[in-house]
Amino acid sequence: MRNSLRTVWPYLLRYRSGLALGMSSLLLKDVAAAGLPLIIRAAIDALTAGQRLPRIVFFAACLVGLCLLKGIFQYGMRVILIGISRDIEYDLRNDLFHRLVYLSPEYFGRNRTGDIMARATNDLNAVRMMLGPGVMYWFETSLTFVLTIGVMAWIDWRLMILAILPAPIVSLAVIFFGRAIHSRFESIQAMFSEISSRVQENLSGIRMVRAFVQEQAEVAKFERLNREYIHHNLKLVRVQGFFQPMLEALIGVTFLTVLWAGGLQVVAGRISIGSFVMFNTYMGMLVWPMIALGWVVNLMQRGGASLDRINRILHEEPSITSKPAAYAPHTVRGEIEFRNVTVDYPAGAAISGCSLHVCPSTTIAIVGHTGCGKSTLVSLIPRLLDPSNGSVLLDNVDVRDWSLPELRRSIGFVPQETFLFSATLAENIAFGVEDATPEEICHAAELAGLAPDVEGFPDGYRTLVGERGITLSGGQKQRTAIARALLRNPRILILDDALSSVDTLTEERILTGLSSVMRGRTVILISHRVSTVRQADLIVVLNGGRVVEKGSHAQLSNSGGYYAELARKQMLEEELEAAS
Repeated sequence: MRNSLRTVWPYLLRYRSGLALGMSSLLLKDVAAAGLPLIIRAAIDALTAGQRLPRIVFFAACLVGLCLLKGIFQYGMRVILIGISRDIEYDLRNDLFHRLVYLSPEYFGRNRTGDIMARATNDLNAVRMMLGPGVMYWFETSLTFVLTIGVMAWIDWRLMILAILPAPIVSLAVIFFGRAIHSRFESIQAMFSEISSRVQENLSGIRMVRAFVQEQAEVAKFERLNREYIHHNLKLVRVQGFFQPMLEALIGVTFLTVLWAGGLQVVAGRISIGSFVMFNTYMGMLVWPMIALGWVVNLMQRGGASLDRINRILHEEPSITSKPAAYAPHTVRGEIEFRNVTVDYPAGAAISGCSLHVCPSTTIAIVGHTGCGKSTLVSLIPRLLDPSNGSVLLDNVDVRDWSLPELRRSIGFVPQETFLFSATLAENIAFGVEDATPEEICHAAELAGLAPDVEGFPDGYRTLVGERGITLSGGQKQRTAIARALLRNPRILILDDALSSVDTLTEERILTGLSSVMRGRTVILISHRVSTVRQADLIVVLNGGRVVEKGSHAQLSNSGGYYAELARKQMLEEELEAAS
């Protein structure tokens, strides 16, 4: 936990002025509280000595004034210190999100979305409670204990010893129960992440759940997870349930002992009635610190466990980054070269020694059977992943030497799996182009063949598309993604099977609209349809992660290889459809 707390030091130092003011208010509040029993003693001794009314009124006024001061400083302490914990929560959440958006895609392949969401919400809240109420009450209880014990020792050191007899037992209990709370809370947060992941996956795949009639099965799985989550919580409750009553029992026994011993001191005349009342008042002041100690330990251990989980994200380094003196040219020609590229996955090699040269301002098509490495190959260009061996060059410069923002700004990428945000259609098209005008958005939609569909939408381009574009068809989602890429006016355009969800007539209309866009820029098309790739300047056939055929449509159609067979089958399918 000590190593985890190093993470929050920079945040605490950022608010050191406010912390100093808050701690000063805390100190003054505790000093004012510690002075109250002294005035009570003086007032009681004055009464027993037969002092006149004005003297008693003076002590009463002092008590009221000191209580007001205590209240003012307590208000300032809480507002400042709790407010700073909210500010730190804000900073931590921003830094956590910043780290997440810059982490490489492979990190999200290793970690589930629900688990990450749990860390960004539930765990972050536990850290805030540790840094706010936890730290505040830790210092308050410690200072109250020191001030109270100091005054009690000044009055009667023998009674003071009786009052602090439980302290060693409390210390041992705090160490033992603190460790138990920490480990149990880590298990609870892990289970919460599991539940969050299960809910997120079910809501994202609700259509699949219903299509396969798995509602009851998924409910049963969730019920088992929920039952296990409750079981882990009950284990923590048992520890907390024993810890708090044990502290209160020790306090009760100590109170009785001090009352008995103090009463004997009063009867023997060794201390005054005022001193005895003051001593018991200080004993009452010690009740809250000793009870709060259990709560504070609980908050600190919970916060420490959550901070451990958050630190695993904050300390995660992206595998793909820009070099310190990265290459950032003013213009991009669009010449791409793959030199003996190999990409290894845990399941095996996706690309094996692939070499390919793409001239600037040309259209190249990549075809091949499913799993041959087409998507992996084009993902190397914007550095969504790096090759295991070999290199990818853009304008004769290794992409690993490029500035990542500059590299990716020059590329318009339409991935195989289209993702749309829960926003309007216009916002989805303009994603990444903040200054896009409505006219530019409409023009991009026209080029992508989406404009006729938008005319039928109730709110046009202001239509909300729902989470992941659920209100749109597969073809509409793909065309929205194409419009998004075109709006960037990229020097390099990559369409990874971006027309698979549209019919051949729509495909032909889109390709006609794109013909003017493709002119003067480097375009890479991935498709299983010959009709999509036949007009490309160069067609490349991949097999087993290697280039096995290369040429124009006419050349490959007469070569008798994979492409010729693919063209023959699709031509036959078209003839059968026409005949029917």
